[in-house]
Amino acid sequence: MRISIVGAGYVGLVAAACFANGGFKVLISTNDPKKIKMINEAKAPFFEPELGGLLRNAVKSGALKATNTRAEAILNSEVTFICVGTPSAADGSIDLSFIYAVAEEIGRSLRKKKSYHTVVVRSTVVPGTANRVKEIIEKLSGKTAGRDFGMCMCPEFLRQGNAVYDTFNPDRVVIGEHDKKAGNVLEKLFKKFYGRKKVPILRMNTVSAEMVKYVSNSILATKVSFINEIANICEKLNGVDVYEVARGVGLDRRVGPLFLEAGPGFGGSCFPKDVNAILSFSRELGYEPKILQTVMTVNEEQALHVVDLARRSLGGLRGKRIAILGLSFKPNTDDMREAPSVRIIKKLLGEGAAVVAYDPVAENNAKKILKDAIEYAESAADCLAGADCCIVVTEWDEFKKIKPEMLKKMRGRSIVDTRRIWNPEKLESAGFRYLGIGLGE
Repeated sequence: MRISIVGAGYVGLVAAACFANGGFKVLISTNDPKKIKMINEAKAPFFEPELGGLLRNAVKSGALKATNTRAEAILNSEVTFICVGTPSAADGSIDLSFIYAVAEEIGRSLRKKKSYHTVVVRSTVVPGTANRVKEIIEKLSGKTAGRDFGMCMCPEFLRQGNAVYDTFNPDRVVIGEHDKKAGNVLEKLFKKFYGRKKVPILRMNTVSAEMVKYVSNSILATKVSFINEIANICEKLNGVDVYEVARGVGLDRRVGPLFLEAGPGFGGSCFPKDVNAILSFSRELGYEPKILQTVMTVNEEQALHVVDLARRSLGGLRGKRIAILGLSFKPNTDDMREAPSVRIIKKLLGEGAAVVAYDPVAENNAKKILKDAIEYAESAADCLAGADCCIVVTEWDEFKKIKPEMLKKMRGRSIVDTRRIWNPEKLESAGFRYLGIGLGE
């Protein structure tokens, strides 16, 4: 079975590399000539652990090729995955223009194809989108879904920084099908890909599958905002540690330990965008979600709370030099989309502080957002040198290894640890004032 993938971002390229290493021939299509060149040279256009090695194997073996011709990709495959972006519009609603543009290209291409073809929406889209894609393809191809081509929705559940692992080891595969034949094609594909692994495959209609993705991300975002709110309460209680509280709560099987790590708030390409999209979509349906709106409000305010901690520690921010360790929204990625670091830095600058930051891989993407408003250090040690306060924003492994001796290169002795990667007792005994998210004084 030959696969074509439209879109070479995180979702599309990771899927392409994994499928190509799993015994499939894959054509990936993108309108970005720079990405095409890099992929065909076996170079990943963004940072994601393990992706580089998979890409080299796939390109070297001839199993993966990038092209800018959508028709070539579609006509030389049996299954097409749509993996283009669905960004937020100014009002928070989802922008589906890329999805519908691809649907039009698929429709025109399928007009030239005689054999059955399965189209799979992989991008995160609001309920009803796959049906609209089907209608567009039917109109432009002159073909009928269920007879001449299949239509499915198959959401991805990847964590950036762990996307390769998650592709090979999913909790489940959700297949939303317009008709049984299309679902059978997709189930056969995944069963071949996973071989002897017992991966649960759930089949439902396309609208339910679309909703599964939004509900999944909304629940996870809710857990993050919930534990951050609890953390802020814990800070007002002497001797209480939200991480100990979360451990005690997380061992309850009804709750679970995941996403109960308090911090500076969530970011990235999924949670903020998806919660805002379902909020906007719900309002279009005439329903005002209350919990989800609070999730977003708490998340926005959590980054500002980090600045409050720094201000409290220093007695004021004007004229102070603040070292920021970590810029990406999470470790093991260079993604700066909706990163808490950006909100924190902008607030610090607004209060008259000077900011120097270091991140192992995200500096180039950070510069696109923050430009020359801050100083960029070449190492953690350089970042800390001469700073009045250090704020840990991203829990990169190299930061966890930093010793008090390196921290003493700072001019001041204020530490704000939003990820709780350091030992408070050790730092306090070394003469530092340590403030951690969710740690009562």
